[in-house]
Amino acid sequence: MSNNHGDPAETERLLGFGSERKKTRRELCTIIFAAVIVMSAVIVIVSVWASLSSGANSYEKRSVILMISDGFGPASETFARDYNQYVKKLNYNYLTPLDDILVGSSRTRSSNSLVTDSAAGATAFACAMKSYNRAIAVNPEKVPCGTVLESAKHFGFATGLVVTSRITHATPATFSAHVVDRDMESDIAVQQIGDYPLGRQVDLMFGGGLCFFLPNSTEGSCRIDERDLVKESKKRGFKYLSTRKEFDELEPGKDEIPLLGLFTPDHMSYEIDRDPTKEPSLKEMSEKALKFLESATADSDKGFFLMIEGSRIDMAAHSNDAAAHVHDILAYHETIDLVKKYVDEHPGTVMISVSDHETGGFSLARQVSNQPQYLWYPEYVSRVNNSSFVLSQELLKWDNDREAYVKKIIRDGLGIEDLDDYDVNWLGENRTQLEYEYYLVNITNFKAQLGWATHGHSAVDVNLYAYGQGSDVLRGNHENTDIGEFIVKYLDLDLNYVTNKLNRHVLSIYSV
Repeated sequence: MSNNHGDPAETERLLGFGSERKKTRRELCTIIFAAVIVMSAVIVIVSVWASLSSGANSYEKRSVILMISDGFGPASETFARDYNQYVKKLNYNYLTPLDDILVGSSRTRSSNSLVTDSAAGATAFACAMKSYNRAIAVNPEKVPCGTVLESAKHFGFATGLVVTSRITHATPATFSAHVVDRDMESDIAVQQIGDYPLGRQVDLMFGGGLCFFLPNSTEGSCRIDERDLVKESKKRGFKYLSTRKEFDELEPGKDEIPLLGLFTPDHMSYEIDRDPTKEPSLKEMSEKALKFLESATADSDKGFFLMIEGSRIDMAAHSNDAAAHVHDILAYHETIDLVKKYVDEHPGTVMISVSDHETGGFSLARQVSNQPQYLWYPEYVSRVNNSSFVLSQELLKWDNDREAYVKKIIRDGLGIEDLDDYDVNWLGENRTQLEYEYYLVNITNFKAQLGWATHGHSAVDVNLYAYGQGSDVLRGNHENTDIGEFIVKYLDLDLNYVTNKLNRHVLSIYSV
């Protein structure tokens, strides 16, 4: 009889710790480890939501920067990435400033349509509520709803709006006014300077739209009455500015909020047309706004709420103007980079970037022959030097040698030498500005093989981007109202209080 007592393997077998038992133990350990990881993840997620709901977390001072890329759909992000790769000879795996902060998508329908407009889209963000197309911070029954900007102001946060549209346009209006129709811009301007039941709510406004602040008798005014809102804004404490020089000279400490900067009578220029000696860029306005809002809250335990809109991304898409569209997207990207750096330096700040809707039904690749070629050519977009709007204005100026005049505009503006005779002859006729504009963009779109389905909006889900603490809860597909809810929880706001306060007063003068 052999003696195996000295054999470790035999000892383990006799004691029940042989190879099969080891395998079972390893599997058990693996299961336990996995369970611990899952439970830890659940605890983290629950903690994040709890901290957002209670307003308590390691960063006591909080700010939200909501960035809205108006009319910017997923195809437009691909377009901007491809274009930038081509122009700057970047690697195929280049990431835009938005690519690495993509967290999900946002559904865009309004309360009365599968296809939203900017007013209803922004109302979903501002009031965390669905409303009808054209509604400016009112509910489907046309009753004012309190906005995240107004609630933030009530709780001691500083507030700001930075846009490249008129400041009275749908998106900025929705955070700072309450009217039943977006075209009531004269009334919107009145509320934005503080002439409504809540008083002044916006500490800083940069953008275009001076025409709605000038009395009707003034040349270039868009108002329907004789109120001089520039003069009234100064009486309400605003420092008013309208030139690049005044903008450049603004400095926290030397100047204080509230600030009202209106740099153009109408919308600000497309980025492709912008004269930097006359108009600040979206990035420059955003950088200045951040400095002033940070300075204004330096001695407070409250931060700020700032809404930044790349407004003219949408307007270029309405015109199907690919060149103007991409340049405004790239300007938005530059601003995203700026804001991401700000968030890195201020851990209590969170940035959300989202579109209100997609515009144009944009597609990269257009079938121009009997068989699809699966191509698009960024080269033709890169040649364009001006928006179709600016070039169409030039074509309205008749010239004795019309053919030579047309060829020069197309050569200098679109960068195209080999114009067809048909194009030259068509543009040589006396047309409307809009006819010229749409024809010009189609020359480039055809050569670049870019397709557009509409001059309006579409029902496409849009990308949702977020950066900063707590932003992980925005992962996945969300209703657009969830963005408003996130801001409410993150800043611990109370929209119902503001709504009730608004509706204790009679707002019939702002209704139709």
